[in-house]
Amino acid sequence: MQNKARHHDRSIAVSTLYSLDFCNLLDAPRTEIDPFQGMNEEEISALDEEDRIFIRFLVFGTLENRAEIDALISKYSLNRPIEKIDAVDRNILRVAFYQLAFSKDVHPAIVIDEAVKLSQELSNDVSFKFINGILDAARKDLEE
Repeated sequence: MQNKARHHDRSIAVSTLYSLDFCNLLDAPRTEIDPFQGMNEEEISALDEEDRIFIRFLVFGTLENRAEIDALISKYSLNRPIEKIDAVDRNILRVAFYQLAFSKDVHPAIVIDEAVKLSQELSNDVSFKFINGILDAARKDLEE
Protein backbone atom coordinates (compact mmCIF):
# COMPACT_ATOMS: atom_id res chain seq x y z
CA MET A 1 0.00 0.00 0.00
CA GLN A 2 2.89 2.35 0.75
CA ASN A 3 4.03 2.33 -2.90
CA LYS A 4 0.58 3.26 -4.20
CA ALA A 5 0.34 6.09 -1.68
CA ARG A 6 3.80 7.39 -2.65
CA HIS A 7 2.87 7.19 -6.33
CA HIS A 8 -0.28 9.21 -5.65
CA ASP A 9 1.78 11.71 -3.63
CA ARG A 10 4.25 12.14 -6.49
CA SER A 11 1.35 12.65 -8.89
CA ILE A 12 -0.01 15.43 -6.67
CA ALA A 13 3.44 17.05 -6.43
CA VAL A 14 3.88 16.94 -10.22
CA SER A 15 0.39 18.40 -10.72
CA THR A 16 1.15 21.23 -8.30
CA LEU A 17 4.47 22.01 -9.95
CA TYR A 18 2.88 21.84 -13.40
CA SER A 19 0.21 24.32 -12.30
CA LEU A 20 2.83 26.68 -10.86
CA ASP A 21 4.93 26.34 -14.01
CA PHE A 22 1.93 26.95 -16.28
CA CYS A 23 0.99 30.11 -14.33
CA ASN A 24 4.63 31.33 -14.13
CA LEU A 25 4.57 31.07 -10.32
CA LEU A 26 7.58 28.82 -9.74
CA ASP A 27 9.44 31.75 -8.21
CA ALA A 28 6.55 32.85 -5.98
CA PRO A 29 7.35 33.19 -2.27
CA ARG A 30 6.98 29.88 -0.45
CA THR A 31 4.24 31.36 1.76
CA GLU A 32 2.11 31.91 -1.35
CA ILE A 33 2.44 28.36 -2.65
CA ASP A 34 -0.20 25.76 -1.88
CA PRO A 35 1.34 22.29 -2.31
CA PHE A 36 -2.18 20.89 -2.71
CA GLN A 37 -3.18 23.28 -5.48
CA GLY A 38 -6.25 22.11 -7.34
CA MET A 39 -7.39 19.75 -4.59
CA ASN A 40 -10.55 20.33 -2.60
CA GLU A 41 -10.78 20.04 1.19
CA GLU A 42 -12.23 16.54 0.99
CA GLU A 43 -9.33 15.31 -1.14
CA ILE A 44 -6.78 16.93 1.14
CA SER A 45 -8.38 15.54 4.30
CA ALA A 46 -8.36 12.05 2.72
CA LEU A 47 -4.54 12.20 2.75
CA ASP A 48 -2.88 11.06 5.93
CA GLU A 49 -0.34 13.31 7.62
CA GLU A 50 2.62 11.33 6.27
CA ASP A 51 1.35 11.82 2.71
CA ARG A 52 0.88 15.57 3.24
CA ILE A 53 4.41 15.82 4.62
CA PHE A 54 5.85 13.90 1.66
CA ILE A 55 3.98 16.06 -0.87
CA ARG A 56 5.26 19.25 0.80
CA PHE A 57 8.77 17.74 0.86
CA LEU A 58 8.65 17.06 -2.88
CA VAL A 59 7.07 20.37 -3.90
CA PHE A 60 9.16 22.68 -1.74
CA GLY A 61 12.37 20.66 -2.12
CA THR A 62 12.00 20.77 -5.89
CA LEU A 63 11.28 24.49 -5.88
CA GLU A 64 14.19 25.30 -3.54
CA ASN A 65 16.62 23.40 -5.77
CA ARG A 66 15.03 24.25 -9.12
CA ALA A 67 18.02 26.09 -10.59
CA GLU A 68 20.33 23.13 -9.99
CA ILE A 69 17.64 20.65 -11.06
CA ASP A 70 16.98 22.54 -14.28
CA ALA A 71 20.72 22.64 -14.96
CA LEU A 72 20.85 18.85 -14.56
CA ILE A 73 17.87 18.37 -16.85
CA SER A 74 19.55 20.61 -19.43
CA LYS A 75 22.79 18.66 -19.10
CA TYR A 76 21.09 15.35 -19.93
CA SER A 77 18.50 16.60 -22.41
CA LEU A 78 20.97 17.10 -25.20
CA ASN A 79 18.51 17.50 -28.07
CA ARG A 80 15.74 19.40 -26.34
CA PRO A 81 16.27 22.62 -24.33
CA ILE A 82 14.40 22.63 -21.03
CA GLU A 83 11.98 25.32 -22.17
CA LYS A 84 11.01 23.08 -25.12
CA ILE A 85 10.28 20.05 -22.92
CA ASP A 86 6.54 19.56 -22.42
CA ALA A 87 5.52 21.18 -19.11
CA VAL A 88 4.19 17.91 -17.65
CA ASP A 89 7.38 16.06 -18.59
CA ARG A 90 9.54 18.90 -17.31
CA ASN A 91 7.90 18.72 -13.90
CA ILE A 92 8.03 14.94 -13.74
CA LEU A 93 11.75 15.29 -14.41
CA ARG A 94 12.09 17.98 -11.76
CA VAL A 95 10.58 15.80 -9.05
CA ALA A 96 12.66 12.81 -10.14
CA PHE A 97 15.90 14.81 -10.26
CA TYR A 98 15.13 16.26 -6.85
CA GLN A 99 14.91 12.77 -5.43
CA LEU A 100 17.95 11.49 -7.36
CA ALA A 101 20.29 14.39 -6.69
CA PHE A 102 19.13 16.01 -3.47
CA SER A 103 17.03 13.79 -1.25
CA LYS A 104 18.54 10.39 -2.10
CA ASP A 105 16.08 8.70 0.27
CA VAL A 106 14.67 6.42 -2.42
CA HIS A 107 16.59 3.94 -4.56
CA PRO A 108 17.28 5.43 -8.02
CA ALA A 109 15.54 2.53 -9.79
CA ILE A 110 12.33 3.32 -7.90
CA VAL A 111 12.61 7.03 -8.72
CA ILE A 112 13.02 6.27 -12.42
CA ASP A 113 10.22 3.70 -12.41
CA GLU A 114 7.88 6.17 -10.72
CA ALA A 115 8.76 8.93 -13.20
CA VAL A 116 8.11 6.60 -16.12
CA LYS A 117 4.75 5.55 -14.66
CA LEU A 118 3.77 9.18 -14.08
CA SER A 119 4.73 9.99 -17.66
CA GLN A 120 2.62 7.11 -18.97
CA GLU A 121 -0.34 8.36 -16.93
CA LEU A 122 -0.01 12.12 -17.35
CA SER A 123 1.79 12.73 -20.64
CA ASN A 124 1.81 11.50 -24.23
CA ASP A 125 2.57 8.01 -25.47
CA VAL A 126 6.27 8.47 -26.16
CA SER A 127 7.38 10.78 -23.34
CA PHE A 128 8.14 7.92 -20.99
CA LYS A 129 11.02 6.84 -23.25
CA PHE A 130 12.49 10.35 -23.20
CA ILE A 131 12.15 10.56 -19.39
CA ASN A 132 13.59 7.08 -18.88
CA GLY A 133 16.61 7.88 -21.08
CA ILE A 134 17.44 11.15 -19.33
CA LEU A 135 17.02 9.74 -15.83
CA ASP A 136 18.98 6.58 -16.57
CA ALA A 137 21.93 8.57 -17.93
CA ALA A 138 21.80 10.88 -14.92
CA ARG A 139 21.55 7.99 -12.49
CA LYS A 140 24.78 6.49 -13.82
CA ASP A 141 26.64 9.76 -13.36
CA LEU A 142 25.10 10.59 -9.97
CA GLU A 143 25.99 7.19 -8.56
CA GLU A 144 29.69 7.74 -9.36
